Amino acid sequence: MDTRPIKILVAKPGLDGHDRGAKVVAHALKEAGMEVIYTGLHKTVDQIIRIAIQEDVDVIGLSIMSGAHIPITEKLVKKAREEGIDDKMIVVGGVIPNRDIPKLKELGAKGVFPGGTPFSEIAGFINENAKKS
Repeated sequence: MDTRPIKILVAKPGLDGHDRGAKVVAHALKEAGMEVIYTGLHKTVDQIIRIAIQEDVDVIGLSIMSGAHIPITEKLVKKAREEGIDDKMIVVGGVIPNRDIPKLKELGAKGVFPGGTPFSEIAGFINENAKKS
């Protein structure tokens, strides 16, 4: 029986310099029993994908405050497919207008968590939907 925790990469793509929310979410996910790797600020999509492969994560979580959530998610999903890791669940959080949630899900984000989403909802969603590799 596999009892290892879900492994999630919390990533801050692009020029977004606000990471307090990502750090708080990362801490909450650790408290919920997950193994969390945090990339730090200003990562490119290529760097995020490379870290996801190296760390063999189950989930890639993007924290985006800059308003660039749609093009970044689109690019990340495409790169994940190219690198053969499109089985990894992708979730997106941050400053995300409700009107953009359907588009993000259409692009391939399994879960979308706008600012203010309760930590228990985020952790519960990941626990219920992540596939361990």
